[in-house]
Amino acid sequence: MPVTVGIAGITGKFARELAAALLKTPDVTIKGYCRDPTKVPQSLSSKVSLAKGDAFDTSAIRPFVSGCDVVVCCYLGDNKLMVDGQKLLIDACAAEGVPRYVASDWSLDYTKLKLGELFPKDPMIHIKAYLDGQDKVKGVHILVGMFIEPFFGPVFGTFDASTTTFKYWGTGDEIWEGTTYRNAAEYTAAVCADKNASGILRLVGGRATFREIAGSFEKVYGEKPKLERQGSTEDLFNHMHELRKKDPQNLFSYLFLFFQYYMINGQTLVGPELDNDKYPQVKPVSWEDYLRAVPRDQLAGAYFNVGQNV
Repeated sequence: MPVTVGIAGITGKFARELAAALLKTPDVTIKGYCRDPTKVPQSLSSKVSLAKGDAFDTSAIRPFVSGCDVVVCCYLGDNKLMVDGQKLLIDACAAEGVPRYVASDWSLDYTKLKLGELFPKDPMIHIKAYLDGQDKVKGVHILVGMFIEPFFGPVFGTFDASTTTFKYWGTGDEIWEGTTYRNAAEYTAAVCADKNASGILRLVGGRATFREIAGSFEKVYGEKPKLERQGSTEDLFNHMHELRKKDPQNLFSYLFLFFQYYMINGQTLVGPELDNDKYPQVKPVSWEDYLRAVPRDQLAGAYFNVGQNV
């Protein structure tokens, strides 16, 4: 059955991966929305219908969502964009008769968080509540754990490529749930094509402990990494809050520590019960699968290449 998918924020990393996955899905038509259509790669722009406008331009948003069977929000930005911008999209969907809206989630299970705990996820909590109150538009929330690529990058703080050191808090035996950008996009494309899909969908590529991830690294690359314990889970909690209190404007000094804390304290686990089996056409990509697909010398920079080869 033909499906028209609208992608808001189509120039972003994940949006590009999603568009590429949708183009491989039968009977799918794509409409894209962004501030500058010239930034959409030629490989995609020649195959999708593009509309120009920003997140707060209601006169452009309504025509963009019109005729869509589902709208996917790929916005990434400050709280105003992630809350008010998404509400305008949802309102437009309601006005234009779009039955489903995929919120900009793709994260750990924020439904188990209180406002203010993992503060970057507060907009998701607000948007889920807003969608739950809708009678014309069904919300779709895709939970994937964390994106795997940043775990091995230079800023997240878990892997130092220059010294081949994995750095962890806690015991190292806590479960880490992760999904690659491309795998998450494949699952999202399958959800878009499934007109019955709504609500929370738990679609995770791989679940492994920190020690297992380090073990996979050694198995794949034949290089034994060092494991460096930073402290207990309680130490992490105290450290990240001290940094935030000391210099709240220095966001990146503590932001990823908050993510690490809520990844390992068990509060936001998506699994173990998952919805992967609903979409057997998508092969889940585990932590080890990902490592096998990325050359060792490209591991640290792989995040920056997401969405480039589409």
